[in-house]
Amino acid sequence: MKEYVIRTENLTKEYGGQTAVDRINLHVPRGKIYALLGRNGAGKTTTMKMLLNLVRPSGGSLSLFGEKDSGFSKSSCHRIGSMIEAPAFYENLTAGENLEILARLRGRHRRDTIEHALLAVNLDQEKKKLFREFSLGMKQRLGLAAAIMHEPELLILDEPMNALDPVGIQEIRKYLLRLCREKGTTIFISSHVLNEIEQLADVVGVMDKGKLLEETSLQELYRHSRRYVEFQVSDVNRAALLLERAFQISDYAIIGKNLLRLYEKIDSRAVINSGLVKDGVMVSGVKVDSGKLEDYFNELVGGDGSG
Repeated sequence: MKEYVIRTENLTKEYGGQTAVDRINLHVPRGKIYALLGRNGAGKTTTMKMLLNLVRPSGGSLSLFGEKDSGFSKSSCHRIGSMIEAPAFYENLTAGENLEILARLRGRHRRDTIEHALLAVNLDQEKKKLFREFSLGMKQRLGLAAAIMHEPELLILDEPMNALDPVGIQEIRKYLLRLCREKGTTIFISSHVLNEIEQLADVVGVMDKGKLLEETSLQELYRHSRRYVEFQVSDVNRAALLLERAFQISDYAIIGKNLLRLYEKIDSRAVINSGLVKDGVMVSGVKVDSGKLEDYFNELVGGDGSG
């Protein structure tokens, strides 16, 4: 049985009669990277704020580390690191001074806490630079340093790659993967960029208009991007029955009223076509193609992109 660090049951948040998060059931397994994917405004940030007790739920329940609560207990605070929306620090203090304040509040977990955190996000050379002189990308990195400096068991990160350049994105991605694989840190991350999530996540939740549309492993999602042969037929049910009985094909999908997609025996499509016609099924089209994850997400959220 899987152990879930985060679990919610019908978690809901309403603002003035408008539902921002609508009865979602999250299951974030220990030691994995869970990505909450959805457009801006889908409800991702509100969900994270409820997990961190920054916003009170209107209904449902949540549990962190197996502790069921409307928020989280004081003991859980030291086990969690987070970065929600734009990180805020004292403008007139340096990066090191800002982190020093946090270290005193939280308690140090190692003698070189601040140096270690800054090095992890490639800001070790900027320790004495004032926060107001930081670029957007540097501010984002400092926010991540603050989230990981006490070596939490759970990281909750809201769009952590925002404002980073491609090199910065790659560095942070590698660091998060290493943190998860080597230290067993559970990471709950939100994003609206599918390509980013493909290279990072073990489990994906797709959110739109406050609802959790799907929750599945990345491996399962890749089923939607496999190569396939598609038959356009006159009788899709009869064709499917023939595939199973005559050709022992079980890995297929019925698309609409007239389309069949076969994910196996693709190179035998001429023989299959002949068999369908011989059995009285008219075939008006055959094509070989491969699916795209982006198209699948567009189907789920009903629009032109996940961003």
